[in-house]
Amino acid sequence: MLGAPASAERRALRWLRRGCGVLAHLAALGTTALLLLLSRPGTSLFSWHPAFMSIAFCLCLTEAILIFSPEGLLFCSCSHKTKVQLHWTAQTLALVAATLGLAFIVSSKNRSELPHLVSWHSVLGLLTLLAACGQVLCGFCLRFPRLLRISSVGRLRLVHMIYGLIVYLLATFTVALGIYSDWFQAQIKGVAWYFCLGLPFCPALVILKQITRTRKKRQYI
Repeated sequence: MLGAPASAERRALRWLRRGCGVLAHLAALGTTALLLLLSRPGTSLFSWHPAFMSIAFCLCLTEAILIFSPEGLLFCSCSHKTKVQLHWTAQTLALVAATLGLAFIVSSKNRSELPHLVSWHSVLGLLTLLAACGQVLCGFCLRFPRLLRISSVGRLRLVHMIYGLIVYLLATFTVALGIYSDWFQAQIKGVAWYFCLGLPFCPALVILKQITRTRKKRQYI
C-alpha cells in the first residue's frame, strides 16, 4: 500500500523531468528562430551576427549538452558512443558559427567606423567565445587521451563538465544582454519582450540541473 504512492510520485517526477526536457528543446529552437527572424540575414553585414551567434549558442551549444540528458528525449535511444560523436559535432558547429558571427560584427563595426567592445554584451560575448575555445580544447584532450598521454581521464571529464556549465551560463547571459540591447528592444516591446528575455534561461535551468545530478552520481573527487 505504501509503495503505490511512492511509485506514482516517481512516475510524476519522471514525466515532469521529461516535460522540462521538451521545454528546453523548444526554448532553444524558439530563441534561435526568433533571432533569425528579427535579424533577417543578408540585409546587412550586422544581420549575420545575431544569426550565427543564435545558431552557435542558443541551438548548437544547448543541444550539445542536452544530448547527454535523460530528459533530452531526442537522443535518448542513442548509444553513448553516438552521443559523444554528436556532442563533438555540435560543439564544433557552435565554435565555427560563433567565429563567423564575430567576424561579421567586427566587419560591420569597421565599415561603420564604430568602436569595439563598448558594451557588456560585446565584452561578455568575447569572453564566452574564448572560454568556448578552451572548452573545445578540453574536449579534444578527452577525445584522444592516449595520444596526449592523459592519465587522469576521470578528473579531466569532471573539469570538462563543470567548465562546460560555466561556458553555457556565460553564453546565456550574453544572449540575455543581446535581448536587452537597443536593437532588440526596438523590435520587441512590452510583455513579449519579458517573455523573450526569459527564453534563454529555460534550457539553462534544465542543463544546470542535469550537470548537478550527473556530478552527484560520479564521485571523481
